[in-house]
Amino acid sequence: MTPPAAPPPPRPAHPFFDHPAPLAFAHRGGAAAGLENTHGAFARAVGLGYRYLETDVRATADGRLVAFHDATLDRVTDGSGPIAALPWAEVRRARVGGSEPVPLLAELLRAFPRARWNIDVKADAALAPLLAVLDEAGAWDRVCVGAFDEGRVARARRLAGPRLATSLGTRGVLGLRLRSYRLPGAVSRGALCAQVPARRGGVRVVDRAFVRHAHGRGLQVHVWTVNDPERMRALLDLGVDGIVTDRLGTLRTVLAERGAWA
Repeated sequence: MTPPAAPPPPRPAHPFFDHPAPLAFAHRGGAAAGLENTHGAFARAVGLGYRYLETDVRATADGRLVAFHDATLDRVTDGSGPIAALPWAEVRRARVGGSEPVPLLAELLRAFPRARWNIDVKADAALAPLLAVLDEAGAWDRVCVGAFDEGRVARARRLAGPRLATSLGTRGVLGLRLRSYRLPGAVSRGALCAQVPARRGGVRVVDRAFVRHAHGRGLQVHVWTVNDPERMRALLDLGVDGIVTDRLGTLRTVLAERGAWA
């Protein structure tokens, strides 16, 4: 018996996805080169030809929205303390790797107006400032928002409406994985992509059945954070629609091999 044809790769009806898949995402601007989530990192990624940039956002104590992954300054800067408890005047003095300032998201949107931004909202306090920044910048068309917290993603969709592209949260991804096994599972409506690790806690997340089921629902599948070229090739063979990487040159080479580096 001939197996059913695989659904065609989706192109969600949102301008964020207006680029041929597979999409190449520079994780924190290309974290392998150091100075993650800085203007310099994103400028390097854009110079290498990356159109899709991944970053994280947190709010300072006075509500300024910064591109920064950790809850505290300690790991990557010469400063210390939790960002949520510090005013912007203090956060702005910290230097990533001792040299690069912590950027405001609004500054990055202005600096790279042709880039598409995949934004991980790291805390509830960052959501309202993020939506305000996107509205002021008129950047709805070039942003996709995600978070591990399903409620945070749902609030973003509810507050912004269809002008904002969002990915599934953790519960939605679990539901999608269960459905791909033909088991009961809840998949929230409104998301346009599933952004997932290839494996989670020893459990394989992305396989052909997962990709097929996501595509059948009109969802793109973006996999993070993939730095090994053989794993990149294996995922592309499964039909994933995007790869998030720290190693920008490696992913560019793998896609170029396949004639897929646009």
